[in-house]
Amino acid sequence: MLGHIIGWAHTRFGKLDGENLESLVVRVAADAIADAGLDPADIDEIVVGHFNQGLDPQGFPASLALQADGALRFKPATRVENACATGSAAIRQAAMAIGSGRARSVLVVGVEKMTAAPAAQVQASLASASYLAEGDGGDLSFAGIFGRIAQLYFQRYGDQSDALARIAAKNHRNGAANPLAHMQKDLGFEFCRTVSDRNPLVAGPLRRTDCSMVSDGAAALVLVHGDVAVGAAKSVGLRAQAQANDVLPMGGRDMTRFEGCAVAWNKALAQAGLGLDDLDFVETHDCFTIAELIEYEAMGLTPPGEGHRALLEGWTEVGGRLPVNPSGGLKAKGHPIGATGVSMHVMTAMQLMGTASGIQVPGATKGGIFNMGGAAVANYVSVLERVR
Repeated sequence: MLGHIIGWAHTRFGKLDGENLESLVVRVAADAIADAGLDPADIDEIVVGHFNQGLDPQGFPASLALQADGALRFKPATRVENACATGSAAIRQAAMAIGSGRARSVLVVGVEKMTAAPAAQVQASLASASYLAEGDGGDLSFAGIFGRIAQLYFQRYGDQSDALARIAAKNHRNGAANPLAHMQKDLGFEFCRTVSDRNPLVAGPLRRTDCSMVSDGAAALVLVHGDVAVGAAKSVGLRAQAQANDVLPMGGRDMTRFEGCAVAWNKALAQAGLGLDDLDFVETHDCFTIAELIEYEAMGLTPPGEGHRALLEGWTEVGGRLPVNPSGGLKAKGHPIGATGVSMHVMTAMQLMGTASGIQVPGATKGGIFNMGGAAVANYVSVLERVR
């Protein structure tokens, strides 16, 4: 094991008017340490995942975690960032600190406060995670980027609008059961597939229901060395983690295949000594429904161009061959950039402990996570396994 998750905390995601960056960080930091059954003095290091890029005026947030308890003062605290994969980058740094012997207990916090910023500022901030030289000036947006990806996919494999609507409907149905989700409403397949005033086209073939929401929120976990986990009340092992970065420009890449995602999945499963069928469920990065569809193929669930089969045959539903996003995913749970990767790990750990905030996957012991930064640029896969 690369480390053991023995405690966690998670705010509700959404438009949190009564919260700011500081209050979110302090709350989940204190709650995660308490949930781990540790004294704050036992924490050796703190890693804070925060995208920022102009979303919040507090651009130096690492030491905000120290305000959770006086015993954290003078602990090393570092902010890391890797676009929408920031949370997984923070967990990777924590695992490396434990693996190197530099730390035995690491607090990881992922946080973002997005909804207070004007919409144009949010769009420009998110667009900074793309290759700007390929953009269209001020009109550049991630919805536009993934709209282009959807168009390319449709040109190669045919119109997959119904498949995207099935993904949206599935994730909203799952999110409706998750009290921590931004949108807790089952929208249904017909609403998601129909273009209307309430569900207009946003970019290319993507409808509003194909796009994740701008959210506030935070999540935290405590990752420890195996010796520390022995005395813990619960333990979820980080059995494997892989990172594979692709080039930033999309030109020259086949954007109908997320090759970096496939590389990361292959590395993580090989490291874990497992096949995809050994996993009980997956939390994957559905920033847009077209991303989830392509990720089915990149993880090896279906051959290229056949991701729609997994939906039509019910494989990705809870109770199916490989449930995907039982939490509701980014689509319904929300996507506060810096918090997303940590949230995915917390939601997976909760599933494995049988305490999921969402639709529980019965008897789950192993879960996979894919968290992506940019348009399949920074690709992280983790495999978690219940230990105790």
